[in-house]
Amino acid sequence: MIVALAQVRSSTDKAANLRLARELIGEAKSKGASLVVFPEFLMAFSPAGQSAEELCALAEPLHGPFVSSLGEAAVRTGISIVATLYESAPARKSSRVYDTAVWIEPSGNLAAAYRKVHLYDAFGFKESDKFAPGDELASPVRAGGAAFGMMICYDLRFPEVARLLALKGADALAAPSGWVQGDLKLEHWRTMIRARALENGCYVIAPDQVGNIYIGHSMVADPLGRTLLDMDEREGVEIVELDLSLITEVRNQLPLLANRRPDVYDRMKGNE
Repeated sequence: MIVALAQVRSSTDKAANLRLARELIGEAKSKGASLVVFPEFLMAFSPAGQSAEELCALAEPLHGPFVSSLGEAAVRTGISIVATLYESAPARKSSRVYDTAVWIEPSGNLAAAYRKVHLYDAFGFKESDKFAPGDELASPVRAGGAAFGMMICYDLRFPEVARLLALKGADALAAPSGWVQGDLKLEHWRTMIRARALENGCYVIAPDQVGNIYIGHSMVADPLGRTLLDMDEREGVEIVELDLSLITEVRNQLPLLANRRPDVYDRMKGNE
């Protein structure tokens, strides 16, 4: 299965970012991909000085024009798309938005939506000022003979998310990200991606924003934790072929999921 990663530098212009995304979907198709995965904040870059109310003005519902336009591109090219948007939140959370990843099928249908559970309130940032947290994981989506789970950026630092998705049957994890620059942040990024892949015997597909305040280095790691792709700071689309037989082979030889001891873990929870 051939997967494309799109490494982009989103601007504050939502229409321009949508045009770029549609162009890159076509490029991914021309390179033979059956799936293209975009980074977090595809809809627009949100500068530090942008208010929560201003960000809300950019947000759309799941079936709004932004996602609908990407759905049209999916139909035109016949490939699946993982993209991200600022999703309008319910009225009671009207001053904040959801940071949402969507899976769009080649038919244009929305197969799944995942609202980021772990907000980046760390290293001097406070996403919770602008974002409302999601409260559930999306079930893995089947495509090309594999099941794909979705997570977003900061979720990579929480091994529970990747493990739960793997236990739900995920063979690969798509992790759209906007990984912020800083001391050791590139090392953290590479370590988290490879660890989540190795400990779950799965692929991790992690496209990242580049430029602005982000590190780039979109990555793919295989079930043995090996780096298959690192895009450095190159903008555009690159592809990687996933060997799906490797997932079964690794999980048979290194059965980390099968060797879990939930009976022990549950007892420990009871003692908290």
